[in-house]
Amino acid sequence: MRKYDRFSDGFDQGLKPLKSLDIAQCNSVLELVRQMKDTAFGGRALGEAHEVLYQMITDPDCFVVGTFSGAMTIAKMGLLVCEMIDRNMLDAVVSTGALMAHGFVESLGFSHFKSDPFVDDLDYYRAGFNRVYDTIELEKNLDDIEDIIRDVLDSWGQGKPLSSVTFCEELGKYLLERTEGRGILKSAASQKIPIYIPAFTDSELGIDIGLYRRRQKQNKSPVLAFDPFLDLDHYTQKIIESTKIGIFTIGGGVPRNWAQQVAPYIDIIQHKLGEKRNSKRFLYGVRICPEPVHWGGLSGCTYREGVSWGKFMSKKEGGQWAEVIADATIAWPLLLRSVMERLDLNS
Repeated sequence: MRKYDRFSDGFDQGLKPLKSLDIAQCNSVLELVRQMKDTAFGGRALGEAHEVLYQMITDPDCFVVGTFSGAMTIAKMGLLVCEMIDRNMLDAVVSTGALMAHGFVESLGFSHFKSDPFVDDLDYYRAGFNRVYDTIELEKNLDDIEDIIRDVLDSWGQGKPLSSVTFCEELGKYLLERTEGRGILKSAASQKIPIYIPAFTDSELGIDIGLYRRRQKQNKSPVLAFDPFLDLDHYTQKIIESTKIGIFTIGGGVPRNWAQQVAPYIDIIQHKLGEKRNSKRFLYGVRICPEPVHWGGLSGCTYREGVSWGKFMSKKEGGQWAEVIADATIAWPLLLRSVMERLDLNS
């Protein structure tokens, strides 16, 4: 039976008390998000993510990888990636090809549109309207960028294998020379930030290169070679040369896992090949993803799970992670804006 005079008051055990969110005292997004850290549930997770992201991007010894999946560019979140690149928050980007393709469309000044929930998708198909949830990508946009990509590939030297990094560099250079405004590929080319697309053929960009190669075969010309292992080697070397590593993730999927698996890959290189390399595990991690862990999918797996794979440093070792289970189009703008305001205050 419990003895009531021995109950802890929480403070004597070092517990941190919560505080009611007082929005009347919030004059900025920064103040709002920092208050949320002392609340509960998703609000607390967002506030904690703010602290980890700020520590990660202000650590001068940390190489920060941003991984992005989901339809974030067609959802008009592309400028958030631009801000992170332009403000030196990211040192590398790992993305789906679709996200870069829709971003390339946007950078060229083409439009995306709201879909109508009462229109039959067969009618959309016949009109050349590709629906992504509540948004439309025009087939005409994709057809037009194929012509541009063909011109970009024509200028690529014969006999040189292509990789996603070099291809994204070429697209970024094209945008820098010919377009106004902002775009992810353009920002990356300007800041010399590598963009990796590990599942490259699963995208409009991959289809366009596939089409280019088939034309070459029809014309009996030398066929362009695409080597994804150039990306793996390039990225691995960047991580090997880094003192600390951190990761910022929107969604999950191939970009997230490809970026994270570099840690066990380096361990395997040492063990199997005898190459002397310092082990690398991610010290920092911030993830925004709506998928819960109990579904058992890769996108829902936690950083704690990643510790068992040798991808992350545990919290006992000083690892700092935060995971926000939320729609990125809601949580990401709040998180990024709060960090931008804090950086501006401390500049």
